[in-house]
Amino acid sequence: MDEIKINTDTIKLDSFLKWCGAVSQGSEAKIFIKDGMVKVNGEIETRRGRKLFKGYIVEFGVNTYKII
Repeated sequence: MDEIKINTDTIKLDSFLKWCGAVSQGSEAKIFIKDGMVKVNGEIETRRGRKLFKGYIVEFGVNTYKII
């Protein structure tokens, strides 16, 4: 599990995928999220604007990220 530090209290899911380097463009993130390929705290998330907070776990492909 990779720990990813954010500089704000919250971050949107699509922005987080760009921030951590999982995708290179927001349009990629939008597609992956819409297709149900991303989990937040163990549940599939299809809202790209979902607010994430410190302590949340994001799963994408074989990678798992913890927001710190």
